[in-house]
Amino acid sequence: MWITFEAFHTTHSRKWLTYAYLHTGSKASAREVTRAAYRRLYHLWPHALRQASVEAFAWSVLKECVVEWLYDHQQPTALTETAAFAVVTQALLRECQQQFALLESQLGLYAAISRLPERQCDVIVLRHVIGYGDGQIAALLGVDEATVRSHASRGKRKLAAALGIDQGTTRGNRP
Repeated sequence: MWITFEAFHTTHSRKWLTYAYLHTGSKASAREVTRAAYRRLYHLWPHALRQASVEAFAWSVLKECVVEWLYDHQQPTALTETAAFAVVTQALLRECQQQFALLESQLGLYAAISRLPERQCDVIVLRHVIGYGDGQIAALLGVDEATVRSHASRGKRKLAAALGIDQGTTRGNRP
């Protein structure tokens, strides 16, 4: 049983740390949050194994720890700032190739992502920022892949509207 916990930890630790960092804004805080989540999950592991989805149960433990940390530190999510920092770092590494316009649009994008409904925000962040696939996201959120795609699609439409991006006509709307 504990070997499965270790395997779960190994599989998800880097992405969980990234998720916590995006919300706390600091690597040390992200480590603190993920350690707390793994400690809590370790104590709940037998219960987690009896759930319909271990990944979804574990994900709820991580999210709960992130929310508790933000509440305890009276801090809003740092998603906009941490994502913006990553954009700045990438911009510098790419030697500023048309980066000022891109940076401005990406900062607006991350701010818009943080204003999405919770599930849409989670799907967009998990898919496009952290790098989970739809199957993994479905398992983490305890939904099917079609629901993940639906949240992603709705989130993208809301982001496009918030950023004033014309999505053009869809196949069904063409004359």
